[in-house]
Amino acid sequence: MSTPFSVAFVARIAFLLLWVGGGNARLTHNFYNTRCPQFGSIVRDTVRLAVSQDPRMGASLLRLHFHDCFVNGCDASVLLDDTPALTGEKTAAPNMNSLRGFEVIDDIKEQLERVCPGVVSCADITAVAARDGVVELNGPSWRVALGRRDSTTASYSGAGSELPGPFSNIDRLISDFSRKGFSPREMVALSGAHSIGRARCLLFRDRIYNETTTTDPTFATSLQANCPLHGGDNNLAPFDATPNSFDNNYYRNLQGNRGLLHSDQALTTRAGTSSQVNGYATNSATFFNDFADAMVKMSELSPLTGTQGQIRTNCRRVN
Repeated sequence: MSTPFSVAFVARIAFLLLWVGGGNARLTHNFYNTRCPQFGSIVRDTVRLAVSQDPRMGASLLRLHFHDCFVNGCDASVLLDDTPALTGEKTAAPNMNSLRGFEVIDDIKEQLERVCPGVVSCADITAVAARDGVVELNGPSWRVALGRRDSTTASYSGAGSELPGPFSNIDRLISDFSRKGFSPREMVALSGAHSIGRARCLLFRDRIYNETTTTDPTFATSLQANCPLHGGDNNLAPFDATPNSFDNNYYRNLQGNRGLLHSDQALTTRAGTSSQVNGYATNSATFFNDFADAMVKMSELSPLTGTQGQIRTNCRRVN
């Protein structure tokens, strides 16, 4: 007859075996040191070339990572193409005709499959490419823990409902980020991703024509030529005057009511977040540090690990 001690001991051993062999493995910084030592250099060199040819790509890779992680975690689900059996996230409203950088991820994956077949996940590639894209545009670096695995499904509905929107007010932004575990301070720091890149006219038209009390009139007029009341939905405008350089000009713009999106300028509508905007506008080092810390946290949102998911051979489709 089993004693209470022996039953408890066996149960504990079984739990530990499940933890080691199952989906609860931890992300680590040395995950590919022996499995694929070329990983870091291949990602870095490919991203460097891509950004040198198209500086906007740095922002695109960062946004791709963000849109991946905010929908069911950092699992590369955003990379999956639609199939008869799967409706992916690429065609959801926030992503359709908007997300870029897929070809860069494909290029990296193809190179890695030649030297380390079946080893490196698309989710890890996306996370590191985002970091390296920021670095190439003179932004901060951060350590990316590795060992994510790739999802075998995607969430079209999640992509349509879980991503913070360009028309959100401050309460909605705080709520959206809070659901993912971020504080208002981390939300303001992550919003600094708009230090680089551009947005479509469709997303800021209402702001430059109708939000007269919170928009600098000269700024609004300067954008209207390229963003008419009708047509030109996909015409682009930079978030600030230095869209190819990661800096704190984004926050300086907000101080002058020159935020491109409604959700950008919304950061100045509450005392706490407005004070943080002012702090970042005058101290880029603080912004860089806070942004890097928040990116580490974001890159570790609900990853698949251990035996969960798979390592895709092609990032666009399930094996």
